[in-house]
Amino acid sequence: METKTILLVEDDFLNRRLSKKILAETGYQVLEAKNAREAFEILKKEKVTLAILDINLGEQEQDGISIGEQLQKIYCIPFLYLTAYDVNEIVTKAIATVPQAYLTKPFKNIDLLTTVQLVIQKFAKQETNRPSMRVKDGAYYVELFVDEIDYIEAEGNYLLSRAHNKVYKSRSSIKQILEALPPSLFVQTHRAFIVNKTKIDKFNIKSLVVKGEVIPVSRNYIEHIDMICRIG
Repeated sequence: METKTILLVEDDFLNRRLSKKILAETGYQVLEAKNAREAFEILKKEKVTLAILDINLGEQEQDGISIGEQLQKIYCIPFLYLTAYDVNEIVTKAIATVPQAYLTKPFKNIDLLTTVQLVIQKFAKQETNRPSMRVKDGAYYVELFVDEIDYIEAEGNYLLSRAHNKVYKSRSSIKQILEALPPSLFVQTHRAFIVNKTKIDKFNIKSLVVKGEVIPVSRNYIEHIDMICRIG
């Protein structure tokens, strides 16, 4: 059985050591980070199954909620909060980032282990049902989940799929890929562009913005703006 890797982001040494001990004794590999910078360095190098985030990571440090936002939007990694915060305002802000769970300190060992196991099982089941497409990442082929794509651009006989701040290449046409993509998630805005509706930051009848990139909206596809308006 493959060892599951957990990213533990906790600034307090004693809390970090206790949580790591509980998880490691159950067979998980635990990678420790004291702050956001260390967490994202780990994510660049390691395949992480689940992240456990403290919310308060010290003064002048990026908090756990902002890390959760990036895990949800960019990395598509399940995460849960393990924190001393039980104030309604903080909890509401944290829940808005769509964590898989929210545990407060102090916690029972069995509560942490049960929650972690349930989150991993739930996410694994979701992964098996997620549509994907085969694309080239440099010289290699990889499977890319379609819901992770920001937008697709046609370039000659190829499609350039933008996701994770990278460009993935595949040999296909806009017409062919549209037939394969879920219409509830994607919309064509131009003869050379398809956009993931959930990734749109802002738009008007001439263009829209996805992750800072301006995507054109041509006259033939203006009616699709109405579809974009119904996001969420």
